Amino acid sequence: MSLPIEIEGAGQLLGMPVEDFLRDYWQRRPLLIRQAFEGFQSPLSGDDLAALSLQEEALSRLVLHDRARRRWTLESGPFDDDRFDDLPERDWSLLVQDVDKWDPDVGALLAEFDFLPRWRIDDIMVSFAAPGGSVGAHVDQYDVFLLQGMGQREWAIDASPNPDLSLQPGAPLKLLRQFKASHRWRLQPGDMLYLPPGVPHHGVAVDPCLTLSVGMRAPSLQELLLAVVQAHAQTLPEEDRYRDPPLQPAQDSAELSPSALAGLAQTLQQALQGVPTAGPALQAILLRYLSHYRAPREAQPRARPMGPSALLGRLRDGALLWPDHWLRWLHDGGDPALLAVAGHSVTLSGELARDLCAGAAIDAGDWAELSPADQESLRTLLNLGALQLRKP
Repeated sequence: MSLPIEIEGAGQLLGMPVEDFLRDYWQRRPLLIRQAFEGFQSPLSGDDLAALSLQEEALSRLVLHDRARRRWTLESGPFDDDRFDDLPERDWSLLVQDVDKWDPDVGALLAEFDFLPRWRIDDIMVSFAAPGGSVGAHVDQYDVFLLQGMGQREWAIDASPNPDLSLQPGAPLKLLRQFKASHRWRLQPGDMLYLPPGVPHHGVAVDPCLTLSVGMRAPSLQELLLAVVQAHAQTLPEEDRYRDPPLQPAQDSAELSPSALAGLAQTLQQALQGVPTAGPALQAILLRYLSHYRAPREAQPRARPMGPSALLGRLRDGALLWPDHWLRWLHDGGDPALLAVAGHSVTLSGELARDLCAGAAIDAGDWAELSPADQESLRTLLNLGALQLRKP
């Protein structure tokens, strides 16, 4: 049975039950959902995005296209306010990463995607484009939901089985050398286009428009393997070293001899036998790694660690412990649970782990009901910089 590539939302985010989308489309084929967000009003404007791009810590880019010269220009922020006064009337795009962390209304959209594991969600990037604005025909290696926020954008995709993925030489962006569209659409506010990895696509602004891109970037096999092996290597004693087999006088001191190679190989094989490939040890390594993977910020440890009495005093004075929303919070689903954030982990009750991952704050009343072990784990997270202590 042929599956549709375009459907109406009809009151459902994906235009169908989540189970059907995950079975038939997720990481398999593109899908345009008309009015996935019916009556959608963009939570921010182009001016808001421009103001955000002035911030020192905001990851922003400006892409300009000189059509006459077929030249692309890429500029990286932060930008000066007067940069936007000098822009042409068309053919440019402003892109800002991690807007879900900067703007709570944008961040609230992530709740609509809770049918996917949170560790798979990278960020919400927002782009504003003048008429004709684009970043060129390209291909991404991650899943993305492209939600039209305001204005209109024309999207073209190549859904053929084996598209040409060769790149233009010398371009500041990873632009496709050739792009042949199999489908074209004009998206209105509330329309959403889902693209799995590897689908060539090209979006061009029809009028001043804003697009919100919910990106899901999966770690590569190379990254996962390095993470697991490096984590295991850190557990090996420093004094465990390669030892020579019985030696004979060297015929050529520059040669890596067969006997030496065999000895090195045996040493590595013995060390690799301890690399976890399943079970709690692997889960702990991956939780810590994924909680830190592509994180936009690092946890900043407190310059002076806070002791139990000082922390209790601050809580009684009205301060709250807030999970830092710039960091990724994950847990293993157990009770007690292993909770990971920013590459660190602590053990605490399952309910508390879920509350922290949901962004819940801890007040003095909550604190009084916690076990001493949970209180100590929270103090550890505070001193690591994963929890912030402040008044509402």
